[in-house]
Amino acid sequence: MALSMRFAALLAVGIVPIVVLTTLSDGAISPTWTTLAWLGLVIAAAAIDLAAAASPRRLIVERELPDRVRLGEPVQARLLITNPGRRTARTLVRDGWQPSAGASPARGLLTVPAGERRALTLTLTPFRRGERRSEHVTVRSFGPLGLAARQASIGAPGAIRVLPPFHSRRHLPSRLARLRELDGRTSVMIRGQGSEFDSLRDYVRGDDVRSIDWRATARRHDPTTGIGQRLVVRTWRPERDRRIVIVIDSGRTSAARIANEARIDTAFESSLLLAALAQRAGDRIDTLIYDRRVRGRVQGTTGSDLLSRMVTVMAPVEPELIEMDWSAVPGLVASVTNRRSLIVLMTSIDSPGASRALLGMLPQLTRRHRVLVCSVTDPAVVAASRSRGDREEVFRAAAAERSMLDTARVAAAIRQLGGDVVTGPPPELPPALADRYLALKAAGLL
Repeated sequence: MALSMRFAALLAVGIVPIVVLTTLSDGAISPTWTTLAWLGLVIAAAAIDLAAAASPRRLIVERELPDRVRLGEPVQARLLITNPGRRTARTLVRDGWQPSAGASPARGLLTVPAGERRALTLTLTPFRRGERRSEHVTVRSFGPLGLAARQASIGAPGAIRVLPPFHSRRHLPSRLARLRELDGRTSVMIRGQGSEFDSLRDYVRGDDVRSIDWRATARRHDPTTGIGQRLVVRTWRPERDRRIVIVIDSGRTSAARIANEARIDTAFESSLLLAALAQRAGDRIDTLIYDRRVRGRVQGTTGSDLLSRMVTVMAPVEPELIEMDWSAVPGLVASVTNRRSLIVLMTSIDSPGASRALLGMLPQLTRRHRVLVCSVTDPAVVAASRSRGDREEVFRAAAAERSMLDTARVAAAIRQLGGDVVTGPPPELPPALADRYLALKAAGLL
């Protein structure tokens, strides 16, 4: 049972006549008995009102939910409440969503006549990635006077999967334009030069003379004059059908928040932009999320289903507060492909001590593959290294400089072992990784 504000207001209203009657009667009317009488009258009215209220346990609750939504985007969710009883249900409904689901409004008033069904619409604006759940709906059923209510929690499980937002997709059009220039499908001032033979065509003024195919020229006779030959040049295109394996570190270092974003979320953004670009370029992408066990795997998916599959797998993954097991990564990569591939390692290289296992494993990958290590840098550290206004800022700047030197030492060690490094703050890392991929593709190094 629950009492409403009307009950409290009705009690408060009775104070005025009690005081007036007691004053006018010159003590003939006892204020104690008058107060008790008024209290009993109000309680009796509340009891009658409660008895007239519809039973909330007889209500039938159903949900209409979308399967998934991107982080930060609003979505409509509906509660369908059916009243099979004989009394009208005057209800206050509260859906039990997790706070991170961002349900609004938190409560809603709904009147359901006997034998009918009504809908209550909520707006969900989740601010955390993963599975957002609601296990029950709490219903208060008020009587006709609205003094008291019956309350019950009705089991109505529901869940919605909150996907990574993929904010970095705004960088995709400009990178696709560069990819088309590289592929020679867009008119540009400088002719794109790929590394994979495409076809033969006639020479036109402005072509690189080094691309002339003299054997094809010798075999081709000019049909217009009957004498001489037309020069034939080879055309090239960027490498296609290359393998890219993305390994995302979901260990303890990926839980750190940089610029109000977890490292692992930045890794997801970078992976999605790279996958979207590589898929348009005709390459194959496989993704592994790993710490000491495989937390997510996207393998063998191509075409338009790739990004959908990736965000679905990434959505429920949260960092584990354990060390990354780098010794198992070469075996994982070998289970995905035995061809020479581009291996992209999404991890942290801030500390030489924490990166020792990564550096020890790296030669096993660089012997067969091209390895690219992608790491987030903290813009607050760079800002602290430039601020030296007082003693505290000087000490902070020294610590920031030491941190930046440690990152530079690890990056230099990775390059000595045959790998490459891409670093940047959260907003800049995804396009930086995409640019490095395009540069490798243009140089034919994949």
